[in-house]
Amino acid sequence: MVALNVNGKSYDVNVDPETPLLWVLRDTIGLTGTKYGCGIAQCGACTVHLDGEAMRACIVPVSEAANRKITTIEGLAENGVLSKVQQVWLDHDVPQCGYCQSGMIMAATALLKSTPKPTDEDINAAMTNICRCGTYQQVRAAIHAAAKA
Repeated sequence: MVALNVNGKSYDVNVDPETPLLWVLRDTIGLTGTKYGCGIAQCGACTVHLDGEAMRACIVPVSEAANRKITTIEGLAENGVLSKVQQVWLDHDVPQCGYCQSGMIMAATALLKSTPKPTDEDINAAMTNICRCGTYQQVRAAIHAAAKA
């Protein structure tokens, strides 16, 4: 049994301790906003926050996430109000297919927490998520807009 704190709720999950956090979030807990993309931590579709730090959930064993604060895309909005980053994503029409966007939003949120006024270079360094639709310019504009909000 592994004790998890996900989006402020406690879960006791009966899974192998080496199971990737991604699959526990999706298949055991039922939070499907975190996406599977590559399974090797390269694409970023599975990005979540562990104690506020952006992590790729596909390679984090659930045992490593035990007793830590896990935040998924479902946990960013508060009381039905979108987070600043979620709102600018909509305002700037960032998503096309949208598959990578939950991971992008999680990475951007972590970036803005650590670097409230990021430069283009900061964004390039932090936003290593892959978007097959190529929305990188919209992502950059949305991050700059969130920094100004």
